[in-house]
Amino acid sequence: MKAVIDEKIPFLREALEAMGHCVVALPGVKICTDDVADADALFVRTRTRCDKALLHGSKVRFIGTATIGYDHIDADYCAENGIRWASAAGCNAGAVLQYVQSVIYAWSKERGCPVEGLFLGVVGVGEIGSRVAAWAEEAGMTVYRNDPPRQEKEGSDAFVSLAEIAEKCDIITFHPTLERAGRYPSYHLADEDFFASLKNCRLLINASRGPVVDNKALLAALENAVLPDAVLDVWEGEPDLSLPLLNKVYIATPHIAGYSAEGKLNATALVLKAFASFVGYDGELPLPLLPAPEPSAVVAPTYADAMLQIYNPHADSLRLKQLPSSFEEQRNNYLLRREPGAYKISLKCNKMLK
Repeated sequence: MKAVIDEKIPFLREALEAMGHCVVALPGVKICTDDVADADALFVRTRTRCDKALLHGSKVRFIGTATIGYDHIDADYCAENGIRWASAAGCNAGAVLQYVQSVIYAWSKERGCPVEGLFLGVVGVGEIGSRVAAWAEEAGMTVYRNDPPRQEKEGSDAFVSLAEIAEKCDIITFHPTLERAGRYPSYHLADEDFFASLKNCRLLINASRGPVVDNKALLAALENAVLPDAVLDVWEGEPDLSLPLLNKVYIATPHIAGYSAEGKLNATALVLKAFASFVGYDGELPLPLLPAPEPSAVVAPTYADAMLQIYNPHADSLRLKQLPSSFEEQRNNYLLRREPGAYKISLKCNKMLK
């Protein structure tokens, strides 16, 4: 079979070729109708819109997106035209958790605000939000969870309203999928009214989808000191950024919160597994094992210091703030970081601790 793939999906070309398929690798933003006309399968990231404009008249019968989000795939069109598609749900949860940990620890140190005792609001409690909430509770924070679809389905009083989070939380982090319609739309979930309702929030984080947060309303909140600090990894209209907002946020990164080597390998494995099922391939997936990082030992006085040794988001933020026009280039050529589990971490408080 012929597969057209986004050239920035790691490990995929080699795996597909090892499975006996013909592969054409292209920049995701440049994949067009001529490229997919005679393709049987298409593997993409968020930059390739998979809809009638791209797919009409093509041979494509399978689409794999190596991303958690799938709002770039026209699911209705695919269903109507017999195209099976798969996403990589949960693939980079560990990487996004690492990102959230690191930005909170960096903010905590620089603002002189210990995380223990803080109130954290988690909006969207899927795989990523659940991991963030679990870590925060272990770190001594009180966690408020908001997820209306889960609350409706589970009937649990473990969830609270967004209004309660706005009223009570010191830090609010967003992790919902992007839904523009339906019972629970998440488009502009954080809008002008939301920011006006904030009581104690000192830090807002968005590492989900750009339009979940109304960027104009966020800028106004920062300019008017309604909100002291914000961290954005995702942006409305990216890769074209609001420069005033870029200059106001505490940490700004080019949509790389999920960009770890482990997360990328997980994403490729998930879409490849779905494709293998589609074509009836029952052999072992030909994917590599990740080597140990160099150096692999981390010695630090606290867990927070260890996390910032492994990944300090300020370097990525400085790079984007200095050259915002290269957003897409920085994202596409990002040096994949390793997650904490790849390291041997020792906490040194007068003596070595395991």
